[in-house]
Amino acid sequence: MGRMESDCRIPMSCLRPRILALHALFWGLVSLRVFGAALLSEEKASVAKPVGTPCWLVEEFVVAAECSQCNAFQSSWAACTLTGYVERINCTKSNRDEYKSCRSSMLEEHLFWKFEGAMLGLTLLSALVVVVRQRSLDRLASEKVRRQIESI
Repeated sequence: MGRMESDCRIPMSCLRPRILALHALFWGLVSLRVFGAALLSEEKASVAKPVGTPCWLVEEFVVAAECSQCNAFQSSWAACTLTGYVERINCTKSNRDEYKSCRSSMLEEHLFWKFEGAMLGLTLLSALVVVVRQRSLDRLASEKVRRQIESI
């Protein structure tokens, strides 16, 4: 009879106390880092001054000017650095005019068609690879059959 093997897939060298302690220390530090970062971000969010927050985050607003591309003067604004497009809004409660970053529908459409073109190209390339591979396999199969017939 054959020797019975254990179902345990962990090497015995990994079960040494020193290695187990190092693993526990490593994962403890990783989890402390993750949870510490999460706690720090919550504290920073709660400490943030309401004066610095844009009015459109805390109250209702009306779009005064539709989304348009930033000009040379506006390009240095924080709202323009995200997408390159900005819209002017009016907050109803405080009656302040502010600028908010937005996404242009023309830019979105352009990106959509680029994505569609890339997917079409990838589809054609995949189809070509499948056809070439199938022809290669057919050629190998017919060569094998020909050799078998010749050996008879």
